[in-house]
Amino acid sequence: MEDDRPARDPSWSAACGREDQAAVVAIDAAVLGRRREEFFGLKLKQAFADTGIALSLAAELEGRVAGFLLARLYYGEFGVTERVAVLDVLDVPPRLPRPPRRLGAARPAAHELLGVGVRTLQTEVAWDSGELVAFFRREGFVPAPRLCLDLDLEKTRT
Repeated sequence: MEDDRPARDPSWSAACGREDQAAVVAIDAAVLGRRREEFFGLKLKQAFADTGIALSLAAELEGRVAGFLLARLYYGEFGVTERVAVLDVLDVPPRLPRPPRRLGAARPAAHELLGVGVRTLQTEVAWDSGELVAFFRREGFVPAPRLCLDLDLEKTRT
């Protein structure tokens, strides 16, 4: 029987806690089809470190972790003179019983980032990921006025 109650938006807490690590790995595995314990072990360790410059948020919906966000803060690296945050991971379970209208991650992330003097949150999306681009558009992201370049290092061998 399908649930016809209106979808609710998740609420975001100030930070992912150590107790959220299993849920984070499980949500990401449901999205990607493979588990990345080592990746999240490192990312969450950075997020929990007192000296780490990171942002972590957990979303709750009906008392359960329903998504998470991990970002790193940069203060002038890579030739950029202003403070920016780079979104490393933003995941929600692929099959919520009643999917939220929107994830709503931008507002709590903005609150946390503006509090430490960061005015821009950046991320990258594959050019052919139309559904993901549309998702980020709903969250308030717009195309950036810069070009990201990749170099295939195998092709540099002579």
